[in-house]
Amino acid sequence: MPVSANPPTAAAQIGGLIFAVLLLDRDLTIAEVNPAAESLLGRSSKRLIGMRFTELVDFGESRLQDRLASEEQQMLARGIVVTVGGVRKRLNLTVSPIAPNPGWRVLTLSDVGRDDTVGDADVESVIGAPAVLAHEIKNPLAAIRGAGQLLARKLDEKDRPLAAMISNEVDRIARLVDRMQKLGSNTPDPVEAFNLHEAIRHAMATVRASAPANVELTEEFDPSLPKVLASRDALEQVLINLLSNACDASSATQAAQITVKTRFVSGLAMSAIRLGRSVKVPIEVTVTDNGPGVDPHLVDRMFEPFVTAKKGGQGLGLALVKKLVTDMEGRISYSRDDSAGLTHFRINLPVAK
Repeated sequence: MPVSANPPTAAAQIGGLIFAVLLLDRDLTIAEVNPAAESLLGRSSKRLIGMRFTELVDFGESRLQDRLASEEQQMLARGIVVTVGGVRKRLNLTVSPIAPNPGWRVLTLSDVGRDDTVGDADVESVIGAPAVLAHEIKNPLAAIRGAGQLLARKLDEKDRPLAAMISNEVDRIARLVDRMQKLGSNTPDPVEAFNLHEAIRHAMATVRASAPANVELTEEFDPSLPKVLASRDALEQVLINLLSNACDASSATQAAQITVKTRFVSGLAMSAIRLGRSVKVPIEVTVTDNGPGVDPHLVDRMFEPFVTAKKGGQGLGLALVKKLVTDMEGRISYSRDDSAGLTHFRINLPVAK
C-alpha cells in the first residue's frame, strides 16, 4: 500500500501521543513539551519551558533524581510516586539520551493504570460472563419475589418482616445485576450537544436531596464554556456516582465540602484513544471533596470491577463511571492533594462542534 504523499511531521506525531514527552538540556531545563505533558503537569508550555524539571517534579527520597544527573544514562522506572504541584502521582518514567547532542535527553511520563484502552479490556473480560447470564438470573429472582409477596399475605404479623426481607434482598440482587448488565454493555449511549452546567446542576440536586446535613455542595462554573459533546443521561449518572461517593467519603468530616468546578483546558487538551484515533477533550469537570481520599493500596485499581473499600460495597460504581466516560470518548482521572486535604476526580470531555 503506497505511503501518503503528506505524512505527519515529527512534531505532529509527538503532539498526538497520549503520554507526556519533555525535551531536557544538560541542566535538566525543559526546552520542549507536548500537549500531554502540559496536561499531566498542569501547566502550559509557556510556563513549563525554561523550568528545571527537578524543581517541578519532587522525587522525594527516591534515588532517581540523582540518576537524572547522569547525562548519558538511559532510565526506565515504573510506578514511581512523585509530587507535582503538591499533588502525589504514580507515574511511569523513561529517559533517553540523544546521542548526536550530548547532555540532551527525551523524558516521558505516563499515569500508572490510566490507559483508557486497557481499562475497557479489563472491564469486558471480568464482566462479560455475568452480563450474559443476567437474564437467566433475573427470571428466578422475579419468581422468588412473587412467592415472598404471596407468603407475606398468609403469615402472622410477627413473621411478615421475614417475608419483607426476602423481597428486599431480591430487589438488591436485581439492582446489582442491572448494574452488571450496563457495565458489560457494548452499545454506548448516543452523544449530543448540550449545556454542561444544566446536567451538573440536575445531578447535584439529586444528590443534595439525600446528602447528610453536614455536607455542603457548591459549584464553581466557567460560564463561557461551549456546549459539550456527550450523553447527558450517562454524564448525569457519572456525576451522581461521584458526588454520592464524595458525600460518603466526607460525611465524617466536621465541615464536609464538595465542590464541582468546570473549566476549558486551553492548550492542555488531552487525548483519549478510541477506535484508533485521537480525540481532544478540553472540557473539564472536577469533583472535589475534603474527605480522607481513596485507600492508597487501591488507587491503581480503583476503576476495576469489584474493587472497593466500602463496607458492603460491590465495587461497580467507579468501574461503571470509567466505562460511561470512555464510551463518550472522554477520560477520568484521580488525584490526591495531601497538603490541602482534598480529593479530585477529573472528567475531560470533547467540545460539541
